[in-house]
Amino acid sequence: MKSLFTKYTLILALVFAGLQANAQCAMCRAALETNEQGIQPESVNNGIVYLMVFPYLLVAVVGYAVYRLRKKAIDKKEEAQL
Repeated sequence: MKSLFTKYTLILALVFAGLQANAQCAMCRAALETNEQGIQPESVNNGIVYLMVFPYLLVAVVGYAVYRLRKKAIDKKEEAQL
């Protein structure tokens, strides 16, 4: 029963993750609504994506460092057993 619940919850989460999100912060929305300065909505969205990349890069670098450290520890352990 628990496995079935987990499966349906995962499927539901994947369906909702694929929906398009149209969220903006209050500052971005205000800048786009006045639009007197000629700010293009595409440039604001590109800036948001640009800022979103760095946390993912940080997580990837930390994950790779942990992977290398664990692999090095396993290799030392195997050498000690021989």
